[in-house]
Amino acid sequence: MTTETDSQTRTQSLPDGSNVTIRPMQADDLEAMVSFARALPQEDLLFLRVDLTDPKVAKQVMLNQSSDSGFVATDDQGIIGYAVVHRNSTNWHRHLGEIRVNVSADYRSRGLGRVLINQAFDKAASLNLKKLTAHMTSDQRGAQAAFRKLGFVPEAHLADYVIDRAGNTRDMIIMSFDLEGHTDQAFGSVSL
Repeated sequence: MTTETDSQTRTQSLPDGSNVTIRPMQADDLEAMVSFARALPQEDLLFLRVDLTDPKVAKQVMLNQSSDSGFVATDDQGIIGYAVVHRNSTNWHRHLGEIRVNVSADYRSRGLGRVLINQAFDKAASLNLKKLTAHMTSDQRGAQAAFRKLGFVPEAHLADYVIDRAGNTRDMIIMSFDLEGHTDQAFGSVSL
């Protein structure tokens, strides 16, 4: 169940009965975003695209929201997840968006990831994007399985393409989803 609180902020009931707030990411979320990132399990920190535990980096991400479309999920403790549709500014990529999602350990397998991904899909559709991609390392099998359930398909496997915080290279998997015909009902049974 969803309750509208204004045009872009809403209260969302998760399948377990808990309520969270979904709203656009804002520049003043900096401190809360850094706290969220610092509370992530160490394994998750290896895979952050940008180091959100660093306030300088997180500030840059927040300032760039004019070109990206980001949403946060909050409870009474603060940020518990986020989703961003990142758009590349090059002309030949103007039809593409990359989805970036992260959910706190306490909210995993409770449906919050699905809610955030649906929010990102709706935003991508409103931006007239044609395709969404998701990038992850080859050892993030859970993320790959979750995106497959959503209809994403693997498009590329790039060997030693990324380097994690520990300095180890890892293979990157790029998955994509064609946005033509997307509806929220397509994701009703997925629990992330």
